[in-house]
Amino acid sequence: MILADKIIKLRKQLGWSQEELAEKMNVSRQSVSKWESTNSIPDLNRIIMLAEIFDVSTDYLLKDDIEVFDPVSEGIEPGLIQINLEQALKYVENKMEVAGLVTKGVMFCVCSVVPLFFFLAMAETNRLNLTNNVAAAIGVVSILIMVSLGISFFIRTNQYESDIAPIENEAFELAYGVHSIFKEKLQKFRVTYNLRLSVGIFMFIISFAPLMFANIFFGGHGIILMMLILMFFMIAAGIYIIAPVSAKYDAYNNLLKESCLETEKSKRAKRAEKLAAFYWPLLVAIYLGWSLWTMNWGTTWIVWPVGAVLFAALVGLMELLDKEDR
Repeated sequence: MILADKIIKLRKQLGWSQEELAEKMNVSRQSVSKWESTNSIPDLNRIIMLAEIFDVSTDYLLKDDIEVFDPVSEGIEPGLIQINLEQALKYVENKMEVAGLVTKGVMFCVCSVVPLFFFLAMAETNRLNLTNNVAAAIGVVSILIMVSLGISFFIRTNQYESDIAPIENEAFELAYGVHSIFKEKLQKFRVTYNLRLSVGIFMFIISFAPLMFANIFFGGHGIILMMLILMFFMIAAGIYIIAPVSAKYDAYNNLLKESCLETEKSKRAKRAEKLAAFYWPLLVAIYLGWSLWTMNWGTTWIVWPVGAVLFAALVGLMELLDKEDR
């Protein structure tokens, strides 16, 4: 295999265009095109640069009789698995699929109280010919149905565990060139990540504003309930904006950290997931129990904003206790 063919093969294996390789080599695209079409040959300094970029030896590039290359980087340490480009891309794809399922599940759970508040608002304003008891009954059934749907999405994430486990639970090493590819991807993606994270956090922060203004300037139960619905929709929108980009960002970082089995960030996420699995069903039970006992649905909604703040406080307390233990 001649030099031109080897350059084409290595470039395509890394998923680079001629423009991208030219940028890394600090030459024009036409120069790369000439190398690959055998119209010219790179000089010795360019050969050395190509060997470094592709992580191969200069002998492999220059000697036509060498068809198989060995990466010049150190061999894989004992106990490490090697992740090639296809496996790394598949991992990111699986993480995005899991994030999509989790996002849908969380949105169903967050919005599960929306039908309840809607029918209670209709009852308060004497619309749809509903009494408070009938509205509450329909709303409770809706909560149970939507929470069940949300849980079904969480359960479906199990199908991706076996594909994700090698990277998240085992020590690994990236194959040649994969680290540079994902480092570049992460650098380009960071702008999108920061933008959507900012928008999502903004949605969370202002989600309470309509409810606060309605309570101050209007005060009617019907208006407050409708503003509660708006608040939960805004929270769900914030989750929809943040969750996918956060999953992709974490997937890139998980690949680039390579042999680090469990970072502090992943530990915090796992602790928060375990707390959430217990905390939110308990909060739903408290809300339904209090509401059904008092039948004062226009007041018991306060459980949700207070519960959200308390959850954040509990996560922070867990972090504080963990640091003291260490």
